[in-house]
Amino acid sequence: MYQVLTPSRSSTLALRHLNYHVRHWGPEQSDLPTLVLLHGWMDVSASYQFTVDALRQSRRIIAPDWRGFGFTTGTPVDHYVFADYLADLDLLLDHYAPGEAIDLVGHSMGGNVAMMYGGVRPERVRKLVNLEGFGLPATRPAQAPTRYAQWIDEIKQLHQGTKELKTYDSADGVARRLMKTNPRLSEDKAQWLAQHWARPNAQEQWEILGDPAHKITSAQLYRADEALAIYERIAAPVLAIEASGDSLGQWWNGRYTLDEYHQRLTHVRTCSTAVVQDAGHMLHHDQPEQVAQLIEAFLDAA
Repeated sequence: MYQVLTPSRSSTLALRHLNYHVRHWGPEQSDLPTLVLLHGWMDVSASYQFTVDALRQSRRIIAPDWRGFGFTTGTPVDHYVFADYLADLDLLLDHYAPGEAIDLVGHSMGGNVAMMYGGVRPERVRKLVNLEGFGLPATRPAQAPTRYAQWIDEIKQLHQGTKELKTYDSADGVARRLMKTNPRLSEDKAQWLAQHWARPNAQEQWEILGDPAHKITSAQLYRADEALAIYERIAAPVLAIEASGDSLGQWWNGRYTLDEYHQRLTHVRTCSTAVVQDAGHMLHHDQPEQVAQLIEAFLDAA
């Protein structure tokens, strides 16, 4: 199994009727800005362990388990709203980094949160790294009636029990699922991740640490024009890192392309891009050394 070089510590913060689990690495205090790592959809904070191990500098690092993921707990809900991640992050920073301009890294959904937060609270972010947080295809108002109907139907399905996540007989079964989803993931890393991505229930079946309600499609359409208005408010320099595997093209099959994403990035005041070779969407698992090197070089640059 993968051997951790920099062990993490855990804390729990009561926040917005939730018990927020936060993972910590490095010293409690540092001369360097606090580094905040935001995980993606159906993922957990421990997902960053390989990247943290590859960092050369010792610094204070924190990473929350988003609501409905990992070890963060609260009152059951039947859907999630994107804006809540922004409010959760703001309150987390008020507690763990009050008054500080932090360095912010987000992957996938976490990258989208980081970009939105950077434009909504520009004074709170010193530098921002977006790992494949592409946003979503542009939508049209005419899609709204169908979207609301879809949302209602999926809420019904959730309450009927047809949205449950698959369970596994063992941690090894979870690891095999992770390697099937990501063929580049080595077995030692998959076995380690499985122990943090799932846990056994009372029936000794391994359950993914993610709320099935996260599978409910948002009732609100993605408004690209609103996203771009927020991008334009980002004051921090941004490094947008993407994988060579073009996961965007695989997901959307021409409905939303890398060219469109790069065009959106032109709305960010100061933005550079980088590509991680031989990597897919989980680039921080596939090539943590490359990702860590890019992050540190960007954060250390004047």
